Amino acid sequence: MKENESPLQRSLVLIKPDAVQRSLVGEIISRFEKKGFKLVGMKMMQLDDETLKEWYHQYKDAPFFPKIASYMKWTPVIAMVWEGYMAVDLIRRIIGTRKGYEAEAGSIRGDLGMSGGNNLVHASDSLENAAREIGILFKKNEMHKYNSLTEQLIYSEDEIGGVFR
Repeated sequence: MKENESPLQRSLVLIKPDAVQRSLVGEIISRFEKKGFKLVGMKMMQLDDETLKEWYHQYKDAPFFPKIASYMKWTPVIAMVWEGYMAVDLIRRIIGTRKGYEAEAGSIRGDLGMSGGNNLVHASDSLENAAREIGILFKKNEMHKYNSLTEQLIYSEDEIGGVFR
């Protein structure tokens, strides 16, 4: 976390088609809930070419883009916005490194994945990308602000400095 960043962050998590097909949605959501992140937005959606070109803007003209697009349109995906203390970095640790066969035991990809391409889940890799990705998939009124009764049990006052109150 950079010095001027708030400890309270939002990050986008996308449960990809291979995880939906394998019925891992509940298991994946459970990992973030158990850690203490607060779900502030969620929807099941079928991605289309226009959305995927915006999402993968850096690859839209690459020869491999049609393969990525086909995979991401295979089934609906689950798009979620999670909120919490240092959410971007901590959520990346929970999902594990990109290739399931190299991912750390205990991570989503390490425990549930075997592939480098079909890697179950996406998570924002920076605050800037989180804002961009959330903006692509969610309207402002599709995310919610609420007080969670568990926040005082998960965080100490020193860590949150009143951010959640």
